[in-house]
Amino acid sequence: MILAILPLLVPLTTALLCVIAQSSARLQRAISFCGSFVLLVCAMVLIWRVNLQDTVTLTAGNWPLPFGIEMTADRLGSALVLIAAVMVMITVLWQASDADIAPSTPGLHPLLHGLAAGACAAFLAADLFNLYVWFEVALICSLGLLVQGGALRQLDAALKYFAMNLIGTLLLLTAVALLYAATGQLNFTAIGAAARLDTPLMLPLIGLLVLAFLIKAASFPFFAWLPASYHTLPGPVLALFSALLSKIGICALIRTLGSTFQPTPELLFTMLGWIALLSMLSGVLGAAYHWDMRRILAFHSISQIGYMLLAIALASRAGNAAAIFFALHHSLVKAGLFLAAALIYRQTGHYDLRRIGGLYTAKPFLAVLFLLFALALVGIPPLSGFWGKYLIVSESLIQGEYLWAGVALFVGALTFYSMLKIWLEAFWKPHPDHNWQPPVATRLTPAYASVGILALLTLWMGLFPEQIVIFVTNAAISLRGVSP
Repeated sequence: MILAILPLLVPLTTALLCVIAQSSARLQRAISFCGSFVLLVCAMVLIWRVNLQDTVTLTAGNWPLPFGIEMTADRLGSALVLIAAVMVMITVLWQASDADIAPSTPGLHPLLHGLAAGACAAFLAADLFNLYVWFEVALICSLGLLVQGGALRQLDAALKYFAMNLIGTLLLLTAVALLYAATGQLNFTAIGAAARLDTPLMLPLIGLLVLAFLIKAASFPFFAWLPASYHTLPGPVLALFSALLSKIGICALIRTLGSTFQPTPELLFTMLGWIALLSMLSGVLGAAYHWDMRRILAFHSISQIGYMLLAIALASRAGNAAAIFFALHHSLVKAGLFLAAALIYRQTGHYDLRRIGGLYTAKPFLAVLFLLFALALVGIPPLSGFWGKYLIVSESLIQGEYLWAGVALFVGALTFYSMLKIWLEAFWKPHPDHNWQPPVATRLTPAYASVGILALLTLWMGLFPEQIVIFVTNAAISLRGVSP
């Protein structure tokens, strides 16, 4: 059962070794790469084992449940751990290039693996308090990565990021304390058994918990911290943030609303559905307004979070399965788009679409890579985004939520407009400077390899979705108490 805790121990050990080796940058990079590879192997073994026996559980110290610290790897948690492992490996690999890399400070690699440890442990935590603890570990490490370099704009972004997430932290801790006072339990299963959902007090307590998770997930109207901070990050760290941080909140919402508190009051799901629609619309409209590629893609992250919330709000096994599928798709595709944008920046020197152009002729392979991720984000068949949106829209129509389905399709059309704007401005139009020539490539192979890996995973997820749909459906079935 040690498999259940290896996704926490491996990155923590790697972070510690990187701290010890901080005097040698080359040794630190080697340790970081080896640690990320070991984490990837552990994640692959874990998901294989979970697929065979549903869950892998470890209770620390042999304390009896529900008092022991329990780590449980189910299909939902193990899939997100695998995504985390892939993204850490890609981030470390990208750092070997010279395409908008993160500053090579002694704290970079320890913070990367610390973030991975916090995210993986949050995906596998089986009680509310440990979920809170690992949320905060991920928050602390992400703040450290935000201020790498020490520029004024990075410090400003970190302050905005910290301010809103601190509110979410306080709300989460308050909700944990009040739920413990009401039920006497912290373990998810024990809380579900002890909670009296018919009492008037329980609805506001669950609502407070959901509110904290919505802030962490950057949903409407709490999303301002995301576009205000993400655009200051270098390419590989930005890709890692987009793949992991919001998914911790989404995973927590699926576990609480889809498993722990059953039957969850219908009012919460209705409110969540409208919050999802507002997130989708505000995100896609913000993306249409901006010209900086990082800001455009950051606002699209808010919009895509809305799709996941909409799937959860459908309150069914098919809805939860759609949310999990969409979360996996979004992690790969949005990370690929951020990295492709970093390559565009490497070739042109700018993220501002008004100051670049001419890349279709100069870099056709990069044009193809960006187009693949862009079409997947829009949801063009047969790419992964199509299947994610198909699962959400079809379940909305089955439940008679025609407005929700219509908004989801409309937002997809606006997403196409934003992606088309990037394509036309960066690749199709001539460069504003007629004397511009792309710089001579020096160390771009690791960067292209990183984007290529994500492109292959995206293609595989879109062209062969059957096994993944079966996997996420089984993941949703394993969430107890949800109606078909």
